[in-house]
Amino acid sequence: MSNRSIIIMVLVLVGATAYLLFKSDGNIDMGGEKHGAEATHVEEAKKDAPATAPAAPAVAPAADVKK
Repeated sequence: MSNRSIIIMVLVLVGATAYLLFKSDGNIDMGGEKHGAEATHVEEAKKDAPATAPAAPAVAPAADVKK
């Protein structure tokens, strides 16, 4: 393959990827890492999420314990 065909193939793949990402209605932020007031925190998202059934505590069965 020539260099020209490789460059064209890469540009087509980048264009198709960008098109699919933007048309998928995903929450895409191409601005990079955020700091300060515009940063989102996972703790805030957890508070807003509806409460679900509590998870069972992680207890290892006695058979899995190595002596």
